[in-house]
Amino acid sequence: MDSILQSIEDWFRGLLVSGIMNNLGNTFDSVNNQVGQIAAEVGTTPAAFSPSIFNMIRTISENVIMPIAGIILTFVAVYELIQLVIARNNLAHFETWIFWKWIFKTFVAVTLITNTMNITMAIFDVAQYVVNNAGGIIGSSTAIDASTLTTMQSTLEAMDIGPLLSIFLQSFVVQFLIYILSALIFVIVYARMIEIYLMVSLAPIPFATFGNREQGMIGQNYLRSLFALGFQGFLIMICVGIYAVLIQGISFSTDIIGSLWGVMGYTILLAFTLFKTGSVAKAILHAH
Repeated sequence: MDSILQSIEDWFRGLLVSGIMNNLGNTFDSVNNQVGQIAAEVGTTPAAFSPSIFNMIRTISENVIMPIAGIILTFVAVYELIQLVIARNNLAHFETWIFWKWIFKTFVAVTLITNTMNITMAIFDVAQYVVNNAGGIIGSSTAIDASTLTTMQSTLEAMDIGPLLSIFLQSFVVQFLIYILSALIFVIVYARMIEIYLMVSLAPIPFATFGNREQGMIGQNYLRSLFALGFQGFLIMICVGIYAVLIQGISFSTDIIGSLWGVMGYTILLAFTLFKTGSVAKAILHAH
């Protein structure tokens, strides 16, 4: 009778250990895959991220937004000419060189608006260069090696059924919450790219304001916002690097419960910091 009960206990213990190891493996794989996907996505330019979406945005910008920008540019150029003419004591000291100045400023404004897409893409090319070089320095792997998993399994096999059942339930909950956080991180990273496409689609309008000092503040702030979006990817890589160091510092084999909730806490911290990278980048570059 005792041998039968012992066999049932051993079978149930093995079932719990197998379930716990499966939950742990899925949790760590989900975390590592999500982190690796973050590192890959933020280092991609808008044109390479989704060529079909980029081509659609470019077509809309050039065929729908560009005519509106042309009207704005005309208004700004006329307003700038009026300001130049009346700037010197209401025509009391009129000089003809101001027309050459106006022609030059208008030429620069027209050049900028006709090369809007090239300029905006150049900004993200620079940002991609920075992100890719940072990715070569920052370690972003959160994978757990096989020896650690083997040690964890040996630790679990030495436990009683009660603690094993508790660990199984907690590992299941942590695995479920990690999946939710992974989806949240996915939304944050992809929302940045959608925001980039939205900003690029209206690029000709702020570029049309560069012909006038007062109205040109719109274009300057727009450029700062583009740089903020580009270098947000660099801040995301910093967050991922910090997260990887924190995960690798957890002792998975000795305190399994603490390790599980530690991974959970660090993943929540990662999601929160990723959410804040946009506002931090804008604050650094003084973009509104």
